[in-house]
Amino acid sequence: MKSRDSAYPSFKIARAFWALALLVSSLSSIAAASGPMANGPVPLGFGEMYGKVSPLGIDLSEKLKSLSGKAVVMEGFMAPPLKPTLEFFVLTRVPMSICPFCSSDADWPYDIVVVYLREPVMALPFDRPIRVEGRLELGTKTDPETGFVSLVRIYATRLSEAGI
Repeated sequence: MKSRDSAYPSFKIARAFWALALLVSSLSSIAAASGPMANGPVPLGFGEMYGKVSPLGIDLSEKLKSLSGKAVVMEGFMAPPLKPTLEFFVLTRVPMSICPFCSSDADWPYDIVVVYLREPVMALPFDRPIRVEGRLELGTKTDPETGFVSLVRIYATRLSEAGI
């Protein structure tokens, strides 16, 4: 007796197609469950940046250190800038009503990220959340033009409204 596969070649093709579809579906489910794709930016929240903050200093979290040099995506607020056209800005967890260059460090939160832009942009409203994608860099750096000191920076490749 002949098998269905040899008697009906189209049945063999259909079965191979469904097996392939099942495999692709399974791989997609595994990828979705395991987190962001290897080539996409890794989400980073402000609460994930530091392990411990004490009078002795700030300890960078293991997650933050592991992402150094890699593509990340963060959401936050643009701090009020010093001028309307920006080459860089400060990303904060909450909307700020003070300019980082116009106040003392006592008024300024420790969990900030300096965002450097490829091309200058006009300042965005400081009360609307934004999304920043780019390469994360860690370590103390002083901006030569402004003297602003940063510990965490993103070299942005994309800037958009949050939720888009």
